[in-house]
Amino acid sequence: MIQLFLIIGIVAIVVSGMFLGVWTSGQQQRSNYHSETKEHRAFRLKVGIFSGLIGLVSLGLAGLLFYI
Repeated sequence: MIQLFLIIGIVAIVVSGMFLGVWTSGQQQRSNYHSETKEHRAFRLKVGIFSGLIGLVSLGLAGLLFYI
């Protein structure tokens, strides 16, 4: 059960990072910012934050289950 929450947490954090543009260079982020619409940016932000929260909760549950 702990491994399941760890896998979900790690995958959700990676997805969040991809949608938020965490692993891109500054030049690439500026290029993306100027080439996308407000709606697209808002969608990416929502998905990134939502998956990041899922990842944090899953990792927290895995940690809790480990110590219990």
